[in-house]
Amino acid sequence: MRQKRRTFQDVNKWQARKGARMINPKNNRVVARTGTALRTEVTANAHALVADEPVGVGGMDAGPTPYDYLLVALGSCTAMTLRLYADRKGWPMDSATVRLSHQKVHARDCEECETKDGKIDRIGLELELAGPLEEPQRRRLLEIAEMCPVHRTLASEVVMETSLVGIEDRAIGTSRNMKES
Repeated sequence: MRQKRRTFQDVNKWQARKGARMINPKNNRVVARTGTALRTEVTANAHALVADEPVGVGGMDAGPTPYDYLLVALGSCTAMTLRLYADRKGWPMDSATVRLSHQKVHARDCEECETKDGKIDRIGLELELAGPLEEPQRRRLLEIAEMCPVHRTLASEVVMETSLVGIEDRAIGTSRNMKES
């Protein structure tokens, strides 16, 4: 029997039954604000985080780098996706460990890449699946790892929209209007 695809509302209902915190999809935001040097205070929903760079590049090494957080997003999503799938199938997976690495490589050194000039980002994932899984189950979980939502987002076309907000920006807009008058 095939399970129906879970919606955001289904997840919220499940979280409410389990006493988990509810996430309002309209307010599901991450806010980053600079502080001293490159140290950046981040809030993701109700969670406080710090992002920074190593001392050698001008940071204070007070937290993971932005690229570390990118790998955290991918690694945690991959591990959760594997856990959900194995549990749904009733497979004996004790745990999934995902180790990730990121590097910039010259495009000319990447035979499978479409881009041939400049540098590209290469992210490596190593999966360690603990438990008495059979070989076909392990191969299927390897396929499932590439279906996690963050992996799919990173592999798809992404549109980013950047805009200015705030009092200073309204003043800039007002002065532009005044110059045009």
